Amino acid sequence: MGEIVSFKSNGASADGYLALPPAGHGPAVIVIQEWWGLVPHIKDVADRYAQAGFVALAPDLYHGKATSEPGDAGKLMMALNILQAEKDLRGAVDYLLAHPATAGKKVGVVGFCMGGALSLYAASTNPDTVGACIIYYGGHPNVKPDLAALKAPVLGFYGERDSGVTPASALALQSQLQALGKRMDVHIYPGAGHAFFNSDRPAVYDKAAAEDTWTRAMDFFRTNL
Repeated sequence: MGEIVSFKSNGASADGYLALPPAGHGPAVIVIQEWWGLVPHIKDVADRYAQAGFVALAPDLYHGKATSEPGDAGKLMMALNILQAEKDLRGAVDYLLAHPATAGKKVGVVGFCMGGALSLYAASTNPDTVGACIIYYGGHPNVKPDLAALKAPVLGFYGERDSGVTPASALALQSQLQALGKRMDVHIYPGAGHAFFNSDRPAVYDKAAAEDTWTRAMDFFRTNL
């Protein structure tokens, strides 16, 4: 359904996978990759958002690199230049807002694993142009969002059995945001582990939990964008 497009990134350029809704226009959403890169699963998520009526862009934050090996994915994630990623995400926001198919003056961001941390980061660094933020079990040791700058409401999805991004860490983030007067709703899925939304990984995929997050994500974005 979608296509690879290029967009400006602080004077340079970046690429991403763009999927348009059947109606030809709709609110815009940025889909942010897991540590694997811009792999088919992330493109499929962008396609699903497009089918649901959104203009969806998944930026390629690894600039052409991707892997299916956990060891290599960990190296790519740790080698990610966070400042460059911020520029790429800002460029993606600007690209969507200027796109003729985009309806509205703000975009949504949704990210998975590493991308979940970057989703909150993008919302914090673009507070006037990001209108809604979704985090799927987000974590990255080098991503430190400026929570005080955040304006968008946040929706977080986490697995009860996630030993990396624990339910306790999710609730701690929620408490931090609430103390700052921000809104974050957290949903913790019993029996689910990390990456439970990834249908390309049968060992971790939790169909019931994933489908529930999808329903909630649709409502959240349609309400706030």
